[in-house]
Amino acid sequence: MSQQVTTALPTAGAPSPEQILEGLDPEQRRVATELDGPMCVLAGAGTGKTRAITHRIAYGIAIGRYVPQRVLALTFTTRAADEMRVRLRQLGAVGVQARTFHSAALRQLQYFWPQAVGGTPPTIIPHKAQLITEAANRLRLSTDRATIRDLAGEIEWAKVKMLTPDTLMPHLADRALPNDITPINMVRLYRTYEELKDERHIIDFEDVLMLTVGILEEDETIAAAVRAQYRHFVVDEYQDVSPLQQRLLNVWMGGRDDVCVVGDASQTIYSFTGATSRFLMDFKRRHRNANVVKLVRDYRSTHTVVELANNLLKARKPGKDSTPGAWAQPLELVSQRGKGPDADWIEAADDEDEAHRIARDIKELIHHNEIPASEIAVLFRTNAQSATLEQALSEIGVHYQLRGAEQFFARPEVRNAMTLLRNSANAQTDEKTPQLVRDVLKSLGYSDQAPASSGAVRAKWESLAALVSMADSLNATREKERAQARENNASELPQVFSLHEFAAHLAQRLQNQDAPSMDGVTLASLHSAKGLEWDAVYLCGLNEGLMPISFAKTSDEIDEERRLLYVGITRARKYITFSWSLSRTPGGRANRKRSRFLDTLAPKNMYR
Repeated sequence: MSQQVTTALPTAGAPSPEQILEGLDPEQRRVATELDGPMCVLAGAGTGKTRAITHRIAYGIAIGRYVPQRVLALTFTTRAADEMRVRLRQLGAVGVQARTFHSAALRQLQYFWPQAVGGTPPTIIPHKAQLITEAANRLRLSTDRATIRDLAGEIEWAKVKMLTPDTLMPHLADRALPNDITPINMVRLYRTYEELKDERHIIDFEDVLMLTVGILEEDETIAAAVRAQYRHFVVDEYQDVSPLQQRLLNVWMGGRDDVCVVGDASQTIYSFTGATSRFLMDFKRRHRNANVVKLVRDYRSTHTVVELANNLLKARKPGKDSTPGAWAQPLELVSQRGKGPDADWIEAADDEDEAHRIARDIKELIHHNEIPASEIAVLFRTNAQSATLEQALSEIGVHYQLRGAEQFFARPEVRNAMTLLRNSANAQTDEKTPQLVRDVLKSLGYSDQAPASSGAVRAKWESLAALVSMADSLNATREKERAQARENNASELPQVFSLHEFAAHLAQRLQNQDAPSMDGVTLASLHSAKGLEWDAVYLCGLNEGLMPISFAKTSDEIDEERRLLYVGITRARKYITFSWSLSRTPGGRANRKRSRFLDTLAPKNMYR
């Protein structure tokens, strides 16, 4: 990690400070221009938070307040970091580091390891399952695949809470452990898992943060070098930060307060992973001189969608067991898009009926309203709900993609494609990258026209088509940047998008398991839909026991389920449909109840 920092000079042809501020609403302009001291941006869904913070960084650079190389912008997904980098380049803010917490920490860990520890840095394991299975076998614990996955989640939770095998036990008293694993066995398993890692000189994803924190806290020379490199911090999705990530941020800042955090406590839906909105809600207390700006102008969704989202949060009533201060006053969004169509409501006889009615509705939406399939999503609480939806969409001839199912980069055709693209990257040719990608992938079965067949042949083609689409999109973005640079008479144009760069981009996305978008209706869990948006959203399975989920017992747990539905509603730009069923199976007793969350949302004349 280079410690060289260049002088802050404006990029030739970059927008002027006045041009950077053009088009920002008054609140976004405050975010962009109030650069002194800490800032907390409370940004509702669809309110342009990424626009506000990228313009803040660009404006700070344009007026000479920020040196690009000394700005670190942090977010939680590679996709979000990529989007931020593209927007910053378009604003002339070249050289800013936009990374996930893990990417930034890994870069520092690898750079400073020889100095701090010596020798070669340990290898990072992509998955915990194999080691957890070995640890369970050593302890003679009976586990299956689902239990192993749940145990991995428990270990990840413990690590982001900064709990070791020695300090874990008191925190398990009220925690529901998987498959009747006792607290003492959980501690033993965690300890054995750590011992296996030490024996093999390997680390996991969370260790990257923990080791980086350890090095920076123990070696003041290294900490000083990092703090000299980074002087200004921006943290997106701050409501999802974990105690471990906050500790790393504190070490990076070293007591300084030049930080801008952006978040929305109403979108905190990952507490089971250790994320907490408390750092966002307590920001003003920890930084008494902080500027607080609220972004409530919703540019994504229609008035109908926004009012449903607002009303859902307004209906919340704290329980006797609610944790004091755990619920922030929700932001009341104001749509900037007009009324839009009314919401639709489907009360189905059973789950199959619900799936088929949704499928027919989607087909009509595609054909009569000309909404692309890729702009439609069906969201559900648990992955088990997808099977009937997949069947219904297949029967009616509507293509779909299942988000978060088989990992995209684990598919054989994708692995083969990445190898071929990497091997072809150094070939000398005048062809543009999108055409080169098409030429390379033809040997694996890609064609410009989709196959008429379904099943495995179609699935393979769609994987390759997703790579082609990604190459097209990245190339188009680069060409737009080059055209903008020419228009601004820049002294140096961005490089032409190369096959080598595309192969490197795929390798980075593989490392972060950031799968590309594919053609077809998206089927996704509500959790995996965070950060995405579509023209039309179907929220299905809205029954008691699913929404809220049956194991949500306490008021705090019910609150998180309410926030999860809020996230689902705010994914929709224009069309939104709510559905539930009266029975689980055809011919079954109609004794299911629709979700309590719909009581204040559904039309009054709808029977329950």
